[in-house]
Amino acid sequence: MNPAVSTKRIAWPALAVAVGLFAVAPLFVSDFFVSAILTKTLWLGIAAASLIFLAAYGGMVSLAQVGIYGIAGMAYANLVLADGGAGTAINPYLALVLALLIATLVGLGFGWIAARSEGIYFLMITLAFSVLVYYFFSQVTGLSGFGGINSVDLPGIVGSPEQDPLPRYLLTLVVATLVFLGLGALSRTAFGLGMQGVRDEPARMRALGFDVTLHRTLAFGIAAFVAGIAGVLSVFYNTRITPGSINLAQTIDVLIVAVIGGLYRLEGAWLGALTYALIDNYSREWVPEVGNVLGPARFNTLIGVLFLVIVLASPGGLIGIWDSLRAKVRTPRRTPAPTPVPQTTE
Repeated sequence: MNPAVSTKRIAWPALAVAVGLFAVAPLFVSDFFVSAILTKTLWLGIAAASLIFLAAYGGMVSLAQVGIYGIAGMAYANLVLADGGAGTAINPYLALVLALLIATLVGLGFGWIAARSEGIYFLMITLAFSVLVYYFFSQVTGLSGFGGINSVDLPGIVGSPEQDPLPRYLLTLVVATLVFLGLGALSRTAFGLGMQGVRDEPARMRALGFDVTLHRTLAFGIAAFVAGIAGVLSVFYNTRITPGSINLAQTIDVLIVAVIGGLYRLEGAWLGALTYALIDNYSREWVPEVGNVLGPARFNTLIGVLFLVIVLASPGGLIGIWDSLRAKVRTPRRTPAPTPVPQTTE
């Protein structure tokens, strides 16, 4: 783990203020902002949180999270009434449970394979999982439909997002809060402390009798469950899912969200997702046209430049920059020592 970053947690008052601001935001912003910015921030943040959980507490930077949330989304879309896919048409709540179960089981299988590797090898194996999932659904049109699965039936608690996006937004806010609190609480349990021990000293943990591979596999399964939640919420958000929405570009996007917010702090997931959603929606209005170099269509260039600046300036992302500024403000400036006066001798 990079010693320059910290996994310390957000203070309870700050968390309460953040959740409160999200809760009252629909009173002051438009339905478009609630749907396109805030709701997207919350479910995309959950996907990034599953990656950050593995990276911060397990030392495993996984690129399989989008593939896993794609499995959950595809499973849900195939199990309920929809245009395309298997069209099983069971109860949406039962489909939700089954989709999360399938994603978790697949995640445990992925984790069992990847847990024996570390570093760049772990990264490449998880990338292969994500690509494998994408090509599977791209080619098996019986499960992904021709052009995706559309008009997916949603649970009654979500309501009708086209007419009123508020129920879906509040549901996503509650789920995101529970995910944040749940992962934070898990990190303080014996299992979470064991994860951190495996992250820092795997050889010593083996010598102490820990089954390092099993510990990593279970951590991967937990992260897969969280990624599955994000996948189902993404279907609630879009009311459709296509193989193109879980491709390599989306895999990189979730990694970028995590790095921009802070790869070693859970709250960084939502901060990075908010930054990403704002740039994605408003860069076309803010960015001036400068020949072929810069313009409204250069979203990927902007997010790439921001990613580069964040990586160079702070390995802890925006959260790390904020912590550095707070530390400088709180550290009292030392009064320079008086210059010694040369003594004259007679």
